[in-house]
Amino acid sequence: MNAEQRLLLDAHERLAAYYEIDRWHWREATPSLDICLGAILVQHTSWVNVEKALANLRAAGAMSLGVIEALEEEKLALLIRPVGTPLTKARRLQVFAALVRQAGGFEALFAMPADELRALLLSTPGIGPETADVILLYGARAPAIVHDAYTARLLRRLGVGPVRDRYNDWRAWLDEHLPPDAVYRRQHHAAIVIHCKELCRVRPKCGVCPLLDVCLFGQALAPAEAVALNVGARL
Repeated sequence: MNAEQRLLLDAHERLAAYYEIDRWHWREATPSLDICLGAILVQHTSWVNVEKALANLRAAGAMSLGVIEALEEEKLALLIRPVGTPLTKARRLQVFAALVRQAGGFEALFAMPADELRALLLSTPGIGPETADVILLYGARAPAIVHDAYTARLLRRLGVGPVRDRYNDWRAWLDEHLPPDAVYRRQHHAAIVIHCKELCRVRPKCGVCPLLDVCLFGQALAPAEAVALNVGARL
């Protein structure tokens, strides 16, 4: 185990101890349908808006792939309007619903080898690398890697990561450095997102961060700057 791997493992242990990771919106018992719909709807919006859209689908009795595929596009778009670009995302949901139906359901779809499933998802309109990897990691429960802006922010501040910031470079680097365990990788990604929303923000709260003593970014801040950032972050 090299120094970067030790840092990642140590950072995760600290975050897992500091936060209640189970408050993450995708848990081990979360249905595949909820995960996949959420993964598509959350593109370019906040999770709060996704929750509103999912609540609308449930209230309308439309929380099923069969209903989603059969609904008129405009009616589906109205239900998911809180997430923005509703017509575009309505089409994406219906295309995904058709994909699952053609595969024979979620169980058959997720029984595919991970590489084949990822390629199939990436060939589906509206599903890019991050969305595909979210579906693999949380929906199919495969030991996939999900990279996002939060991961890049935290790990760059810790002083680690690949040379280039392309998605596939991060994906390969994380796959090499993280334990090959699906549960660990789900918790690892969740912990990073929670931490970056709570403390490691664009304007971070470094003074109360559980990673401060191993964070190059936080240590580089003068005490006065750290205080100013923390005050500003609370406003």
